[in-house]
Amino acid sequence: MRLFVSEGAPGSLPVLAAAGRAQGRAELLVSTVGPEECVVPFLTRPKIPVLQLDSGNYLFSTSAICRYFFLLSGWEQDDLTNQWLEWEATELQPALSAALYYLVVQGRKGEDVLGPVRRALTHIDYSLSRRSCPFLAGDTESLADIVLWGALYPLLQDPAYLPEELGALHSWFQTLSSQEPCQRAAETVLKQQGVLALRPYLQKQPQPGSFEGRAVSNEPEEEELATLSEEEIAMAVTAWEKGLGSLPPLRPQQNPVYSRLRQWNTLYLCGTDEYGTATETKAMEEGLTPQEICDKYHAIHADIYRWFNISFDIFGRTTTPQQTKITQDIFQRLLTRGFVLQDTVEQLRCERCARFLADRFVEGVCPFCGYEEARGDQCDKCGKLINAIELKKPQCKVCRSCPVVKSSQHLFLDLPKLEKRLEEWLGKTLPGSDWTPNARFIIRSWLRDGLKPRCITRDLKWGTPVPLEGFEDKVFYVWFDATIGYLSITANYTDQWERWWKNPEQVNLYQFMAKDNVPFHGLVFPCSALGAEDNYTLVSHLIATEYLNYEDGKFSKSRGVGVFGDMAQDTGIPADIWRFYLLYIRPEGQDSAFSWTDMLLKNNSELLNNLGNFINRAGMFVSKFFGGYVPEMVLTSDDRRLLAHVTLELQHYHQLLEKVRIREALRSILTISRHGNQYIQVNEPWKRIKGSEADRQRAGTVTGLAVNIAALLSVMLQPYMPTVSATIQAQLQVPPPACSILLTNFLCTLPAGHQIGTVSPLFQKLENDQIESLRQRFGGGQAKTPPTPAEAMAAAAPQQIQVLMDEVTKQGNIVRELKAQKADKNQVAAEVAKLLDLKKQLALAEGKPLETLKGKKKK
Repeated sequence: MRLFVSEGAPGSLPVLAAAGRAQGRAELLVSTVGPEECVVPFLTRPKIPVLQLDSGNYLFSTSAICRYFFLLSGWEQDDLTNQWLEWEATELQPALSAALYYLVVQGRKGEDVLGPVRRALTHIDYSLSRRSCPFLAGDTESLADIVLWGALYPLLQDPAYLPEELGALHSWFQTLSSQEPCQRAAETVLKQQGVLALRPYLQKQPQPGSFEGRAVSNEPEEEELATLSEEEIAMAVTAWEKGLGSLPPLRPQQNPVYSRLRQWNTLYLCGTDEYGTATETKAMEEGLTPQEICDKYHAIHADIYRWFNISFDIFGRTTTPQQTKITQDIFQRLLTRGFVLQDTVEQLRCERCARFLADRFVEGVCPFCGYEEARGDQCDKCGKLINAIELKKPQCKVCRSCPVVKSSQHLFLDLPKLEKRLEEWLGKTLPGSDWTPNARFIIRSWLRDGLKPRCITRDLKWGTPVPLEGFEDKVFYVWFDATIGYLSITANYTDQWERWWKNPEQVNLYQFMAKDNVPFHGLVFPCSALGAEDNYTLVSHLIATEYLNYEDGKFSKSRGVGVFGDMAQDTGIPADIWRFYLLYIRPEGQDSAFSWTDMLLKNNSELLNNLGNFINRAGMFVSKFFGGYVPEMVLTSDDRRLLAHVTLELQHYHQLLEKVRIREALRSILTISRHGNQYIQVNEPWKRIKGSEADRQRAGTVTGLAVNIAALLSVMLQPYMPTVSATIQAQLQVPPPACSILLTNFLCTLPAGHQIGTVSPLFQKLENDQIESLRQRFGGGQAKTPPTPAEAMAAAAPQQIQVLMDEVTKQGNIVRELKAQKADKNQVAAEVAKLLDLKKQLALAEGKPLETLKGKKKK
């Protein structure tokens, strides 16, 4: 192999570090070439770095080259690393390129350089702190660490651009920078010149767009707005002037989720999958029959979704005759086509309980990662599927005795025989689809390892019966028949269910789930449906999220850590606030964490001060200055430009939601609201209304345009905050057609003379003591009260000291997060005071003098 690198080429840093890590695994020649040298013969422009393989093929993507070296050294790919690489390419690189350009080419300093990357640096620091791991993907260095280190090194090697408060980032960067492969890479590329070595490379790059403010502020400056052409402005004005007359006839649909706002014929369904081991286990724990436990929890789930205003057409269940009929039909079709095998299975049997133990009745140590609470079907930590007999130190979940291995006859879905059909279907489906990257990766990793026959029966009583002689005492494995529940729930909703589920030419199927459910929706059910050969509709867009963590740990019902669905309504926080915040932090692309402090900040800043403030002011101006009637609007060039900017952001919102980027689309709503606030602030209608006739006319135009933006926001909010949306529409008396359709253009839906209703505030402030009380209430084992100074001095046992150290670390992370988010100074000061008090208690416990705890003095 031959690796081509160049002095002063940023991409050469990580590939040289990765190559050094793989040293000795393969023969490698490193050649330093000029930045203008064309190494790859079929590329028309120079590209460095490049790896020429022994086969003659070329790799010329920095990440691809680094991945190749890591694979050579025995590294196994993992999903979290892939998420980091996607983030590095789409989020970090644009911001970092701007920062380096400002520093090296334009000679800027300080916050001008740090501003564009501050949010990215804070994100890395927060991820490292929250996971309590030294590296991005775990306890050992991964491909993600080297790629991100190589990207960041030219900037962060200058301590001025490595913020002191980002302690976890600082430690991570220093650890990697001290490694010999990284040191050699830096010497080769930067040649003792530091970041200035990149000047020739950066001077040839286009000047980046403005990043100031976007990374560090919620208030965009006027010059950051997109440049608009006269044609775009004219088109926006034309659409605005058409108003309500341009709306198409309404479809007779209810519950305006996004697809219905677009007038798409939509069926929105969900349900409880009620068969299987988990049900039997829970029924035993509560002394109920399986049917009784299903009835109880189906009602609980339905009540939760009703409280959250989730507008399913039907919320069904799998314990129905339709489920049995459709599941058995699919099985019979698979059986007659030769896709079902019989085999003897060694299973764990609990002699004390006198029964074979289905997967979820067994717990033990994962054979792959060593996790001590792995289930008998899947490890929650590494995500790998497990056969129960592979578990180390297995235990019966019911009686905790050690089970023995015995044989039982079972049925298997012949996945190897269906693999080619699945590959062909994926080949047609994935290109141009909106499958999330983690879903694609999970399915491809299964296929890379080769599919194996999958058992589809279980020795249980509670489940869909197996319609085959000799198997009358068995039921279908829940993950064979649970995904068929979507079909049976639809069949219970309408006798026209086959128009949805046997109509792949006309139906687009979107499925939403956490990533651990991807194999069953993206592989097991598609194989079953393809083998059944009955023209079933298969998933077009599989949308999988990463994991949502709680504060600096994981949700745990057993330890009382975290807020669960049935608890949210008892917090006193309205459902729409929960919906907003959970969608704001939706783990798209990588894990995210629920934080009480962040929830308070987002409610008080984004909802109360931004969105609520704008909509309330717009409505109040109409009521106070114009008697409740929308005034005449005479648009100036600035107004027309605002129409175009709002239209542009509205179209961006549509583009994001059509690609199922739900979290990002929410930002478009907040951006429009910020445009509106800025528009009001600049034009000051409360002053102009007291001035000349021209001033009063100007106040009317600003007020009329503002209240129309508020009406638009009410419709854009419907998928996110339906109750708030309906409240705004009632206050503004938005005409019903405008509430049910969302076009891609901004229309004047409240014309001059339109009468609005009574306007009142939409949101309430969340207070620190309220949030702190909730944090303690849902903290479980994490919410330990630290010992008082007197107790610490009297008897400071090692475990007490450890508790205090953990509390100091946790509080330090809270302070860093608030500072990074530019939170209110009083709030930061309060949290810093808590941190100093905890440090004082820790010093007392350790026997240290209090004089050593003086805070930093401001210079």
